[in-house]
Amino acid sequence: MRLIRPIASLLFSLVTLAALSSAPAGAAAKEWLVYVGTYTAGNSTSKGIQTLRLNRDTGELTGLTLAAETENPSFLALHPNGRMLYAVNEVGQFGGKPGGGVTGFTIGKGGALTKINEQNSGGGGPAHISLNKEGTYAFVANYGGGSVSAYPIAKDGKLQAQTGFVQHEGSGADPKRQNRPHAHSINVDPSGRFAIAADLGLDKLFVYKFDKVKGTLSPNDPPFATVAPGSGARHFSFAPNGKFGYEINELKNTITVFAWDSARGTLTEVQTLTTLPEGFTGESFTADVQVHPSGKFVYGSNRGHNSISVFAVDQKTGKLTMTSHQSTGGSWPRHFGIDPSGTFLLAANQRSDSIVVFRIDPATGALKETGKTATVGQPACVRFIEPK
Repeated sequence: MRLIRPIASLLFSLVTLAALSSAPAGAAAKEWLVYVGTYTAGNSTSKGIQTLRLNRDTGELTGLTLAAETENPSFLALHPNGRMLYAVNEVGQFGGKPGGGVTGFTIGKGGALTKINEQNSGGGGPAHISLNKEGTYAFVANYGGGSVSAYPIAKDGKLQAQTGFVQHEGSGADPKRQNRPHAHSINVDPSGRFAIAADLGLDKLFVYKFDKVKGTLSPNDPPFATVAPGSGARHFSFAPNGKFGYEINELKNTITVFAWDSARGTLTEVQTLTTLPEGFTGESFTADVQVHPSGKFVYGSNRGHNSISVFAVDQKTGKLTMTSHQSTGGSWPRHFGIDPSGTFLLAANQRSDSIVVFRIDPATGALKETGKTATVGQPACVRFIEPK
């Protein structure tokens, strides 16, 4: 009997130790770390890039923390290795020179960011940044400057000197908003051979051949696709299968579906349809477009109508059918994020300083209110990562 108690105590200790040692991993698996790009100018309460924790079961947002203090980090991109994050600094002067900024950070414990280095973006008001799938280059669209640029990324995450730069020229149909170029986004296609840049001022989607060795951007043949005059081409998102692309038009509140030829680098228009409900007559401007990880649904944000439009995707043709609209529960949804599992959509309401969480119906794509929100000063971009 004297041996039983020590053995029992030992077993209890081993079980307890195992449970404790696995607790951090279990806790981490139940959360996403959410990075929020913000505007810091004016009356914003934000001072830079913020982080939140998203519970994967309930959708609850907790632990608002300033990850890095930096000026107007309006758009973010995560490195594929999960160890670095990059932001544009949407300003007109950076580092004492004309142009905006591009800043790289390493991701530390708890999501804290440590600055690596920065580069001038080559044009004023950079509004978008993306990385190729290898994480070897960063691409920036300068809205104010009407240009796009490319930067090599070293193995340690450092942004190298600019290797690719293209200045757009011309104007569009709307004299108030399209009197000059306004490059609003740039995305590399799944093959990594081409980059598509949407220019709001020109109603064009420029297609550039990307040289992975030299880091240069050169016009494809044909060099661009067009949308209807006065549309205001803004953001672009590829379908998971790489056969289609979805481009949202800010001024006309439409989404244009394109078929993508990855061999030739050409975009062919398939369909254009409104993002607004029938009968709406107020002022509204679209912002972002994203494809659900399943490829079955497409979402677009409407600033003014303050909603997310939900579309079902025809997998064979890429065509969209509008199925619903969901109020974002705030004002001016500039951007939104869909978590990697496709379970939640987080709407960033810039003018009401709120992130609102919706659960995605896996069968219909419809958005359901969770009642979960967080207060963040002028949120502009949402990104997800596994917490360390």
